[in-house]
Amino acid sequence: MKYTYEELAKMIDHSLLHPTMTDRDLEEGCTLAAKYGVASVCIKPYAVKRAAELLQGSGVLVGAVIGFPHGNSCTESKRYETELACRDGAVEIDMVINIGKALSGDWEYVERDVKAVCDEAHQHQAKVKVILENDYLAQGGAGLTSDEIKIKLCQICESAGADWVKTSTGYGFVKQSDGTYAYKGATEHDLGLMRASVSAKVQVKAAGGVRDLDGLIKVRDLGGSRCGATATAAMLDEYRRREAAPIPGSEQQNRTGSLGSGGY
Repeated sequence: MKYTYEELAKMIDHSLLHPTMTDRDLEEGCTLAAKYGVASVCIKPYAVKRAAELLQGSGVLVGAVIGFPHGNSCTESKRYETELACRDGAVEIDMVINIGKALSGDWEYVERDVKAVCDEAHQHQAKVKVILENDYLAQGGAGLTSDEIKIKLCQICESAGADWVKTSTGYGFVKQSDGTYAYKGATEHDLGLMRASVSAKVQVKAAGGVRDLDGLIKVRDLGGSRCGATATAAMLDEYRRREAAPIPGSEQQNRTGSLGSGGY
């Protein structure tokens, strides 16, 4: 195999964010995360304290989402939400930018918003992943093309102190011409663009659209260090199967530019 089990497992932030998640789902998800030895669980703020209890001594970190999923909270609300999450045991924070302000070109607001969360988290020795929600940036904005606004936001996030820039929430559904809603999540193009738009001190996280082992491997190939996933067990069980009986060509990624067969 191209990478070790541990290298790939420690890329995964096991996602426990669905709106219908129950207390039992949380406990089962934390148990699964510990069993597979992933990097972290990514959970809702109210669940941080319980997750920290469940994962104590496991080596799995606890991460909390802030201003999730649309980034619309006031900056002070995001800062305080970060403070509470860190007090409860979160050591990683996944925050969403104010997307409307970004599309309006209010770069000072966006940077202040991100910096407030980064400053608060860093006071607690926690790290911050800043979510751009690239599906909402597909048409560009503020006089910039799609790629230009993503590059601009990556640079702003680095200036504000972000430890990671992140593609998506996994819930950035865009209305289609037929009235349905869909999203792409992480793409090869965006991961390469974001990796090239920040310095080596800022990492890149993929989220949305990575549901199989080949997609996870591709994220790493493209320079991503973390990947949000719900299909953790399927990915890592497949690794063990391939490790036991390698299949020639099994790591070949499809050519569609997608990173997997479905969403985050």
